[in-house]
Amino acid sequence: MSTNVLRTADGWWAVRGERAVPVPTKAVTTAELIADRAAVQEAARSDETGTPVAGLVALSPVTTPCRVVAQMVNYRSHARDSGFTGDIPPAFFRKASGSVSGPAEAVVRPPHVRFLDYEVELGLVMGASLPVGTVVEERDLPSYVAGLVVTNDVSARDVQLTKTQFYESKSYPTFTPTGPYLALLEPGDLDRLPDLRLRLSVNGEPRQDRTLADMIVRPARALTLLARFQTLDPGDLLLTGTPGGTALKAPPKPVEKLGALLPPAVKWKAFFRSQARNPRYLRAGDLVTATISTPDGLIDLGEQRTPVTDAR
Repeated sequence: MSTNVLRTADGWWAVRGERAVPVPTKAVTTAELIADRAAVQEAARSDETGTPVAGLVALSPVTTPCRVVAQMVNYRSHARDSGFTGDIPPAFFRKASGSVSGPAEAVVRPPHVRFLDYEVELGLVMGASLPVGTVVEERDLPSYVAGLVVTNDVSARDVQLTKTQFYESKSYPTFTPTGPYLALLEPGDLDRLPDLRLRLSVNGEPRQDRTLADMIVRPARALTLLARFQTLDPGDLLLTGTPGGTALKAPPKPVEKLGALLPPAVKWKAFFRSQARNPRYLRAGDLVTATISTPDGLIDLGEQRTPVTDAR
């Protein structure tokens, strides 16, 4: 069964229910912790009473710098929302690791961003190097993926759409809330991936709710495709896409066809005028809650609660 690990300013903790026990390790980075699984297991099996988890201030369990790679349009429900039809070609983009933030840290909206969106995603944390040219079969997945985390691929849609610029629009500081837990996996745990349910709400209103059964390109295939050109190392992070329910949705087909006939400046002005009436974009004072777990709770990555603020 997976072991949940929490990171604070004081070090690493093995989580046991509502209490946590310090991990006796010198590990500073996520990669070093993954290499010291014996220390994690020692803490998880310890007779210590431990400390209440509620009293600990969790940091991102994925330390930086690291590679942060993301899959684009990887859930059928998100593809429908985005106006895609037919086969969706697999695609990846990079995020700056400086965007990684803690599971309770505020998401800060830059002054020039009007349309701030959310995307709950399952994060895969690498446990072994993935050289270019590697082919990963389903049976090989435990050899490469050490753990799972909740992530939120926060997106500045006005930057993304007008510049067709994923890297900038998704890489501002605090745009990848991660954690609270790093679920370190045992080999059999990965068989439960299709049962994992991703949920995200804003101010208590449910926005996203799907299982990984809605996923288009599963992790083993994704790593194989990524390894055609990208090396990954222990501690690196792959975001595996988001289900439908984001604030941004494709306009109806007749409107989209009409927009294609307009000059770009006119088209975007009209589109964002319509988006300004969309109440689902994030605003200062909102609280975003995200969870990922199996129905029986045997894999539970914890609850991420991130307030939204404006940059000052």
